[in-house]
Amino acid sequence: MIIKPLNSPNFSIKTRVNKDIKLIVLHYTGMQSKIESVKRLLSTKHKVSCHYLIDRKGQILKMVEDNKVAWHAGKSKWKKFINLNKNSIGIEIVNKGHELGYEKFTFQQINSLIQICKNLKKKYKIKNSNIVGHSDIAPLRKKDPGEKFPWNKLYRNNIGIWYKKSKFKSKSFDDNKLEKLFFKNLFRIGYRYFSKKRRSKNDIFLIKAFQRRFLPQNVTGKIDQKTFNISHFLANHIKN
Repeated sequence: MIIKPLNSPNFSIKTRVNKDIKLIVLHYTGMQSKIESVKRLLSTKHKVSCHYLIDRKGQILKMVEDNKVAWHAGKSKWKKFINLNKNSIGIEIVNKGHELGYEKFTFQQINSLIQICKNLKKKYKIKNSNIVGHSDIAPLRKKDPGEKFPWNKLYRNNIGIWYKKSKFKSKSFDDNKLEKLFFKNLFRIGYRYFSKKRRSKNDIFLIKAFQRRFLPQNVTGKIDQKTFNISHFLANHIKN
């Protein structure tokens, strides 16, 4: 695996130690091209960065050293972690995103991503449940890496989490009970930005974030039986 250095000036000066790194956060760039994305990540005006960028051909650029805090996650929460920059490695994958012509990720991109995630996971002892998308940690404002991102393929390479349909237990609940249990499951998995006790108009963003990752062909914002079953499996089988 060849990694080309391209240093961004956008990072926090304080150095962190290996044990501070607990998560990998995956993004798409959401810009017209690799050139535009790199320009933004190098810009002192925009103050954003990532540790690694993977282009459409699978080339990996290293933009910030692992022991420095890159500025990629923004306001975010996952499990007990708040504002995840300080505890995470950020990986940007070149893709135009939802607003500019969302593309399928290339075979080369995903292969490079799998390689680098395996290395980072081993080096920093990162749990599979802490390999997340930007929309998982900031569901009220982010959609990336989106419903075209192949989380299932990553899982088959022992990266991230997924579910097994054969182990679903069929349970029927009324809509109110289903909703209540679904959000309890989300909390156990790691999602935040909602109340387990009270429903909010923002809850649809949480449901869509979950579906975008685990049920990408059915991003409705409604808690149907399959959406609930997946949440139930993950809440009861993943190691947090």
